Formats: sequence, C-alpha cells, structure tokens
Amino acid sequence: MNLERVTVAGGGVLGSQIAYQSAFKGKTVIIYDINDEAIEQVKKRVNALRDQYKHDIQATDEQFDDGLSRLSFTTDLASAVADADLVIEAVPESPSIKHDLYHNLSAMAPERTIFASNSSTFVPSVYMEDTGRPDRFLNMHFANQIWMNNTAEIMGSPKTDPDVFAQIVRFAREIGMVPIELKKEQPGYVLNTLLIPLLNAGGYLWGNDIADPHTIDKTWMVGTGAPMGPFGILDVVGLRTCYNITKDQSGDNPQAQPFLAKVKEMLDEGKLGRESGEGFYHYPNPEFADPGFLKS
Repeated sequence: MNLERVTVAGGGVLGSQIAYQSAFKGKTVIIYDINDEAIEQVKKRVNALRDQYKHDIQATDEQFDDGLSRLSFTTDLASAVADADLVIEAVPESPSIKHDLYHNLSAMAPERTIFASNSSTFVPSVYMEDTGRPDRFLNMHFANQIWMNNTAEIMGSPKTDPDVFAQIVRFAREIGMVPIELKKEQPGYVLNTLLIPLLNAGGYLWGNDIADPHTIDKTWMVGTGAPMGPFGILDVVGLRTCYNITKDQSGDNPQAQPFLAKVKEMLDEGKLGRESGEGFYHYPNPEFADPGFLKS
C-alpha cells in the first residue's frame, strides 16, 4: 500500500515541519490540533518555513506554495483520520496525552491505517496496546529542521509487522529522508542516545554556575569544529520540549533541578528558543553564527 494520505496529530515545532515536508514532497496532509488557537499557531509555524526552504534548499515560492496546496488543518480528530493511510503522532511528550490520543485513534482510524510516533523518548512498546493495532504501530523520529537534517529513525516493537516497517522505510525515502533502521527498541534512538549526554552536561555546567551558555558553546565549537554548541541545539529543539523531557526523565534528581529552574525562568519570560526569536541566542541571526563569536 502506498502511503499517500497523511495525518499529523500535533502541530508543534516538529509536527508542523513533518506535515509540511510531507506535503512538499507530494503527500496529501492534514494537521490536527486541539483548538482554533493552536491551529492558528500551526499555520504561523508552517508559513514561517518559507524563507528557510528558500534559503537552505533553494526552493522557489511556486514550489513552496505547491506544498501548501496539499496541506489542510482541523480540530476534528475523527475527520482528520477518516481516510488516513498514515497517522504520525507528534503531541507533547506526556504519557497521559499520548495514551488518550491512541485510545481515540484506535476507534476512529480505518483498520488499514498505520500509526507512527515521533516520540523522542518513549519506545513503541509503551503505547502499542493503546493503539489497538500493535502490528501496525512503530516509531519514526525526525531531527529538527528536517528539510536539512533529513534523518528518519525508524524503530518497531517486537509486535510490529515487518511489512509495515518496510512501508515506513519507503515512506521516509519518499519525503526526502534518510531512513535510519534500528534493530531493536532503544530510548533516544541513535541520534539522541549520542546527543542527550552532551545536552545534559551543558545543562549541568550552566545550572551549577560553572560556565555560562555562550562559553560552554564556544568551548564545544572551538574544540570540535561543530557548527553550534549544546545551547544552540537546545534553541532549535525548543525550550518547552527540553523542559518537559528533562523533567520527565530526571524526576527528583537534585543534579537536574538547577537547570530546570533556570529554563523555567526563561519559559516564563517567553523565551522559547528559535521559535520565539529568543532563547539562549537571538534569532534569526544568532550570536554563535557571527565569526567573531569564536574569537572574543
């Protein structure tokens, strides 16, 4: 079965990117979110991608508009999934939200529909029974700025049908991704298993007042030749996502509390990262991109 009709549940930073990239590559896509206010924010996120697509992959306005023509929005979950070949879940990393969504999807989506989670932390086994179709459920995790960082990490559970896994690998290629096929379940997949220790170390150094974010990033960039450091990466990921994941994974771990407290202060000030124009840096021209940043 060709996966041509796609529903993305959740239009946050990454959900909106997944939806638009799929439409840009020729799929018919519906974005579902919980209310009209959320949908308006999703539309703003999608429209804000135009300049990045033009700058980063030299897309024309005509090509970008062609992608928009295949994209629609709704707050009605039942209509969003009524004819879906594939539902990609991209809601917040909250177990209660995900459990409720999958219970609803299991009753609303056609039997043929494949469910794929973009969860960055939870493996498929956690939610597979909620879906009512564990053989047609797996994870497909995207990196932020997916039009450039075009990996799709694909991870099944022990109950995932191998044919379904193969269909998702093919779908990933069709929307311009490089499929990263995992052989077994692994929280964090490949990318975040490598990345999270770096981000946690940066958070520890800042949270405990050992060094400020710019100094930490500068150290990493000068020492490794990387294009950005951990706090530049956190701005791309989004500070809300960073806060929620760290809080969920750390529990009452005292080492994480100073970092969480500082991030909470930033969120309360409206500093969400690249999405809001300010996080640890200012956008669209972050300080770390200035050649003088590494010299000063």
